[in-house]
Amino acid sequence: MNFSFRTATSNEIAGALQDAREVTLDLFECYAAEGLDVAGNVPILPFINPPLWELGHIAWFAEWYVLREASSSDPSSVKRGSLLTRGDDWFDQGRVPHASRWSLELPSTGALKTYCHEVMDRVLDKLGRTRNEPEALYPYRLALAYEDMRGEALAQGLQTFSIPAPQQLGQRNLPAWAQGEIRFPGGTIELGSKQDTGFVFDNEKWAHSCHVPAFEMDSTLVSNAQYGEFVDDGGYQKPQFWSNAGRAWLMAGDRSAPRDWIRDSRRWRCMRFGGQMTLAPDEPARHLSLYEAQAYCMWAGRRLPTEAEWEYAALSGHAALRWGDLWEWTCTPFEPYPGFAPDAYRDYSAPAFLTHQAVRGASFATRLRLRSAKFRHFCLPERDDMFIGFRTCAL
Repeated sequence: MNFSFRTATSNEIAGALQDAREVTLDLFECYAAEGLDVAGNVPILPFINPPLWELGHIAWFAEWYVLREASSSDPSSVKRGSLLTRGDDWFDQGRVPHASRWSLELPSTGALKTYCHEVMDRVLDKLGRTRNEPEALYPYRLALAYEDMRGEALAQGLQTFSIPAPQQLGQRNLPAWAQGEIRFPGGTIELGSKQDTGFVFDNEKWAHSCHVPAFEMDSTLVSNAQYGEFVDDGGYQKPQFWSNAGRAWLMAGDRSAPRDWIRDSRRWRCMRFGGQMTLAPDEPARHLSLYEAQAYCMWAGRRLPTEAEWEYAALSGHAALRWGDLWEWTCTPFEPYPGFAPDAYRDYSAPAFLTHQAVRGASFATRLRLRSAKFRHFCLPERDDMFIGFRTCAL
């Protein structure tokens, strides 16, 4: 389904919603096969939800915005009740603190799958009677984007828990593109999205002029071989390369190499979805925190791109520029654009402003319909569980 969800027609949305749900259920079954469909069997980690809670929450989100016609995350905006008697008490992320999601008395796996199917059937039926206009299709596009994003989170969890992934995800090798440096002349760009581009996330609003000075950027991401040179040079033991926050993160985790790297004699191996493999030297380095990206740049005499530079480059059409293997750290804190106002999903962007870092691009686990050079992802600096890497710019 090679189209953008932002401008998808009602027929395209219908097919994509079913496709997204099939992926969600396939990923959930990977957890279930390991006995992790029971919350009590799932370790409590800060960036992971119990898979059964995640499954119910995804369906609840679609029910909230599409079937219950909520105009915001505020419970007072919802027009009707949930199909589940205690649906809001279980699955409203605004009401249910993260740590408490492991102790909820949720319905059985079978009951929640039935709920998922019932919500989907009703959403598709309602979509078939909905005007093919942007405003009318907004909640459906929102629900689709949300399920695609939560699907990637489920895929990340498989890696975190060393669980075998579906074949199309677990056995995919990332392309090893030759790296070069591209010089961009700079200029004034329209940063953000315009009103006539279909669905727009609130953190992309609205397009505004931004001057970008000339800069030089790597054509692709830092590779395992390049990052390995930093590791082998004792980069993790040299405090001068690390920020204060980075040094604290290093000490807390007792790190001497990236997540999932394993030294085997004179070579590096890595864990990929429960299996150990030789680290491919030319692949982009993945599962790196912002602190690790910053330390590498200090060691290499480079820097991370700004968010504006990344968008400028991605939209330049330069034939040598490659992106889409992994999410990419920028050096820009995640902040609102001028005139920001939250959309219906109020818990999306606003709570992350100033505490998170702007992340751009897409990963191999990001659905094609979700990818856009305008998409603003955001993460806490310490996160290394994501499919994330970085590229550098000249100082």
